[in-house]
Amino acid sequence: MHRRDVLAVTAVAGAACVLNLEGVSFARPAGPQRAGGEETRRVTGRLPAGAPDFVHLPVEVPPGVREIAVAYTYDRPAVPAGTLGNACDIGIFDERGTELGGAGFRGWSGGARTEFAISAERATPGYLPGPVRPGTWHVVLSPYTVAPQGMAYEVTVTLRYGARGVPPRPVYPPQRARGRGRAWYRGDNHLHSVHSDGKRTPAEIAAAARAAGLDWITTTEHNTTSSHAAWQGLWGDDLLVLTGEEVTTRNGHVLALGTDPGVFIDWRYRARDDAFRRFAGRIRQTGGLVVPAHPYGTCVGCNWKFGFAEADAVEVWNGPYTPDDEMAVAAWDALLVTSARSGDRHWLPAMGNSDAHREPQTVGLPQTVVLAEDLSRPALLAGIRAGHSWIAESSAVGLSFTLTGGRGEHAGIGERLPVGDDTEVTVRLDVTGVPGCTASLVTDQGRMLTLPVPADGRVEWRTTPARSAYVRAEVRHPPADGAPADLPGAMAALTNPVFLGRQR
Repeated sequence: MHRRDVLAVTAVAGAACVLNLEGVSFARPAGPQRAGGEETRRVTGRLPAGAPDFVHLPVEVPPGVREIAVAYTYDRPAVPAGTLGNACDIGIFDERGTELGGAGFRGWSGGARTEFAISAERATPGYLPGPVRPGTWHVVLSPYTVAPQGMAYEVTVTLRYGARGVPPRPVYPPQRARGRGRAWYRGDNHLHSVHSDGKRTPAEIAAAARAAGLDWITTTEHNTTSSHAAWQGLWGDDLLVLTGEEVTTRNGHVLALGTDPGVFIDWRYRARDDAFRRFAGRIRQTGGLVVPAHPYGTCVGCNWKFGFAEADAVEVWNGPYTPDDEMAVAAWDALLVTSARSGDRHWLPAMGNSDAHREPQTVGLPQTVVLAEDLSRPALLAGIRAGHSWIAESSAVGLSFTLTGGRGEHAGIGERLPVGDDTEVTVRLDVTGVPGCTASLVTDQGRMLTLPVPADGRVEWRTTPARSAYVRAEVRHPPADGAPADLPGAMAALTNPVFLGRQR
């Protein structure tokens, strides 16, 4: 047993400070007789309240190692009311180092697992299989919150010796499915499996997606890409699977949506570290979109603090509709006003996803419905980036939303109707599958029309560009029992806006 109470504080370039523990060394194997044997070291210590975000435990790995296995525990003392107790995540980097954005990442399980193992042939979900090469590896502890008494921890590292196996060749999902040509496609782009803190397997997620009537999904595990190669046999002409990551920082979560398979996006920084722009650029460089997730979420570290200058879209509706989603919609609408009044061509589209982790959380509640040229990664991401999309609580909801000028000019969701300021424009919403709901039309001035959805599902209203810089639609359920009459109910559907008037 080794105790590591003496800590060295260093800074990682462009990232938060880390604590470096004294390294752990293993005996060099004495020859072929060590094949099949193993060695274990245990390290204990205590982290103080206010410990840096990351604690590195160097592990000197000698030649001849077939598998590395790690387990950890930490105490959970009682804390005063209103005080956060101990919570600690874990992951590992290999001999290539811990440099921010570097090549050394080998896996992360956050707080979802207490142990993991990596060999050339296989790895625990959340971790990447591959050779266990000699050199200095780093077990990384991430004390998310630390009790006033500090956090006592124990890390156990086991090396198993033997012949190195052959790494599997990853099989990634294809970039397109058969589809229906130019059409509206339904997708859920924020999902978790056993490869991070979810409880469903990829097979169970694929089955749930098909049952929900989805055309496509994106796998977005917390801070790992291990799920990217876990969908073999699960995609098909009826279901496209895209790869991504939920980049889970201490200052908010962002979906790296539709990135190239196998591409890892680092998360080890805060807003104060001025690193986000670099990794937002990396997401786009690898074909993906930057989508801040649940920006007003109530969990520790969930509030979005990086701003929206680098965002391609924003997740305003996450899972069953709640007050933090209401806040996200209101904040997003304020950004629309700013874009409309400034003449900014680059407005921020909204999207919605389930963030489903386990039963009974529903895959496809909500879902983003995207107008795309075909069912392919490039076409779907282009549709989201352009705002040619709306959000539905389920595939039972159907919707169309168009604006028409006096001479037959027309525009749909995410488009602009370029008519004169005083031209009368007809706004038309057609919606189905929303019994008992109300429909609202919202402009830069606010909620201008609200009425029960008629039996035929059609709502019409007239305005001009002078009165309305944009129009978008909301469909809502009645307020919950006991709620104030003027409080809007939960969302059933939400569109991106249609802009009015000629571009300045």
